[in-house]
Order: sequence, then structure tokens, then C-alpha cells
Amino acid sequence: MGLMKRFEGKVAIVTASTQGIGFGIAERLGQEGASVVISSRKQKNVDEAVENLRGKGIEVFGVVCHVSNAQQRKNLIDKTIEKYGRIDVIVSNAAANPSVESILDTKESVLDKLWEINVKASILLLKDASPHLQKGSSVVFISSIAAYQPQGGMAMYGVTKTALLGLTKALATEMGPNTRVNTVAPGFVPTHFADYITKDASVRKAIEEKTLLNRLGTTEDMGAATAFLASDDAAYITGETLVVGGGMPSRL
Repeated sequence: MGLMKRFEGKVAIVTASTQGIGFGIAERLGQEGASVVISSRKQKNVDEAVENLRGKGIEVFGVVCHVSNAQQRKNLIDKTIEKYGRIDVIVSNAAANPSVESILDTKESVLDKLWEINVKASILLLKDASPHLQKGSSVVFISSIAAYQPQGGMAMYGVTKTALLGLTKALATEMGPNTRVNTVAPGFVPTHFADYITKDASVRKAIEEKTLLNRLGTTEDMGAATAFLASDDAAYITGETLVVGGGMPSRL
């Protein structure tokens, strides 16, 4: 498919982008002409993803970044500016779900980790990046359909994703008119991250049946939605959350 080139001459940072949804987003932005800066915690994963994207003709730069490490976050921004001189798009995709406990049974250290990685690190990354964001720039958070109905083994994770919906509204106010801030809330996408949910065939079928399109999402679906919100096609959209969940119920 011949894609539009909405990101020609633009620089996009995508966190947690060496596999899964993050990789799908990086690939889509790169196919549309962006210089993409990808990152994750392990050098080996970064190197493999860079090679993979380069093989597809994408201009890509990889940096190791554990988002809860202040020095590594700053380094991600500094290295991007050093190499490309600008930042136009930031996609904040890093997340953890270290626990499947009910909320009231979750250890305090785990509550801290969930907040730290899923919410606070996104704020601190933008704090480092904001002086470098071009006029007309765009931030996209990756939340989850679980933001609307946090339940089961994803309850506290879901609540941190609910927080991102509020953060989107608050930062759209704070960062406008220079920068637009929006969120994509994916439905269920069978990635390594979601293995524990989607690897069981009966669970998978139950999820498919909850959608109106009778299928799970793909990383391409998420890449396309994110690229739209990040692009000038969404120039008059800010503070919004786009649910990409095959019609699963989502109300807050």
C-alpha cells in the first residue's frame, strides 16, 4: 500500500518501541517519512529493531532507555537533538503490568512501579523534551481500553491508563497552542506484552466476541491511528482519546 508521507522532514521519538505496539507505531511513522528514534531497556532489542526498520528503508536511530531512569530519559532527548536537531512527535508507549493481584492485595512497591512507569515517567520525559518541541508538534500517549473498565488482573494497570486520559486533557491545556496532546486507547492486541491474556484460545475467543468486528486488534491498527493523531491531518484535534478497540464498550 502506498502510504502518505505526512512526516517527511519530521523527527519522532517512540518509547518502548522495539516490539509490539510501539514497534508498529515506529514502523508506520517511518514509512510515512519520519526520522524515528526508537528505544527500550535492552541494547540487543534496540539493535535488532533498528536493523529490522532499516531493512524496510526507514531512517531510524536507536537509544537504550528505561523510562523510569532519569539519566536515560535525558539521554534519549539529548541524543535525538544531537542527531536530528529537532523533535516533532513524541509517542509515549512504555508501560508495565507487574501484578495480576486485586488492587487491595497489591504491594505498595508494585503500586509505586505502576504509577512510576505508566504515568510519572511520561510526564518527566515530556518535561525534558518540551523545550525542544517544534511549533505544530504533537504528543500521543498510548493508554488502553482497560482505562474505561479496569477489571480483573488488569485493574490497577487500567487505573494508571485512566490517569493518562486525564493527563491528556491537562497537558493539552498546558502545552497548547504549540503542541497538541492526544491519546490512543488500544483494545486487545496479541503482542508479547499481552501474552498472558491472549495466548489462551478460549479467552481470546471471548475477547473477539466482545468486539463488534469479531477480531483482535493489530499493531498496524494502532500504528495507523497514532500516525493520524500525530499528523497535521489532526491539526485541530487536541486533548482527545481515540479508542481503537473494534467497538468494545468504552465510556468514562
